Amino acid sequence: MQWKGRRQSDNIEDMRGSGGGFSGGGLRFPGGGFPGGGGRRGGGLSIGGLIVVGLALWFLGINPLVLLDGSMGGGSSLGGGSAAIERPRAGNADEMRDFVATVLGDTEDTWTEIFKAEGKRYTAPPLVLFSGQIRSACGFASAASGPFYCPNDGKVYIDLAFYDELQQTFDAPGDFAQAYVIAHEVGHHVQDLLGVLPAFNERRQSLGQAQANALSVRVELQADCYAGVWGHFAEKKGLLERGDLEEALNAATQIGDDAIQKRTQGYVVPESFNHGSSAERKRWFKIGFDTGDAGSCDTFSSAKL
Repeated sequence: MQWKGRRQSDNIEDMRGSGGGFSGGGLRFPGGGFPGGGGRRGGGLSIGGLIVVGLALWFLGINPLVLLDGSMGGGSSLGGGSAAIERPRAGNADEMRDFVATVLGDTEDTWTEIFKAEGKRYTAPPLVLFSGQIRSACGFASAASGPFYCPNDGKVYIDLAFYDELQQTFDAPGDFAQAYVIAHEVGHHVQDLLGVLPAFNERRQSLGQAQANALSVRVELQADCYAGVWGHFAEKKGLLERGDLEEALNAATQIGDDAIQKRTQGYVVPESFNHGSSAERKRWFKIGFDTGDAGSCDTFSSAKL
């Protein structure tokens, strides 16, 4: 991926080495941009996130702490005493910070133009870099939480050491695979602006676990599709190199619920899926990538996932 020398976002909050202090100010409940999920991108319902098991905590998606708390309306801590999980740092931390800032900047440019085309204003999410542990507006998170989006403060969080795990544990190397991680979480922010996430928080109160899981899959696949939309425009700008698309599709395959369950428990339980199978994640990323149209990402109306 051709990323060096491009604009970097200044919307980065570097909390590495801060000891996991609370990030952000007062709590808020985002989702004002497109009330009710209007517009051609399809409204629908929203985040899910009942956790699978074990390494499922590593896959892309919403911070599971939000769901464990039972409410997106207020921040929660799961209690003190949790030690930071020590993991190897990404090879070159400074270069990785520049990479993340560059990818985030490009998502800002892409979604600003998409929203502008519909007469809307895109509000970009801050991205918080942390190491070991962090206290977000969604509660305490350790490195084991993986990258996540917190709807209570509208921020994306990532420990850069996750990229080592993406390559070593999930066998998904490559800079475009790493960019996909960021674009997926930004996709959740887009859903937040569309009103998708608040809609699910309200509806899930009356849903059983199986129904909540099913809706969770649809929101995660939509975030994958939005990541593909960003990838489409990155390709048009000439940023992609040979093999980049394959890197992202491989990452989508490796973090499918079925792949994770096979890796962690040796068998698959489809009714517990909350992010989608490998084939589904790969398919929806490719839909966004091929079309470059966020309107094609209506996973809530689609009969086939």
